[in-house]
Amino acid sequence: MCWKCKKNTVSTSIYRNSECPVCSTDLHSCLNCKFYDESSHHECREPISEYVKDKEKRNFCDYFVEKKYDVIDSAKSTKSARDAFNSLFGDA
Repeated sequence: MCWKCKKNTVSTSIYRNSECPVCSTDLHSCLNCKFYDESSHHECREPISEYVKDKEKRNFCDYFVEKKYDVIDSAKSTKSARDAFNSLFGDA
C-alpha cells in the first residue's frame, strides 16, 4: 500500500525502483517501511549506520520491510458508530 495515496499496490514485492501505480510515489522509502519511527535514532527502529535525509524518496536500505496499513471500511465504521450511539441513547 502506498504511504501517500493509501491505494493498494499490485506488485507482491517492492524493489528499490518500485513506484505506486496511482500517484508514482517511491514505494521503497522510509515512510513506507514498518521500521520508520520518528522517535527513534535516525527515525528508524533498525540499527542503520547512515542517516537517510529524504524519507519520501527511494533508498538502498537493506532493512526495508513494507509497512502494513489497517484498511478501515468506512461503511462498517459508520454503522458501528451509529450502533454504539443507539445503544447508549436508544433509537431517537
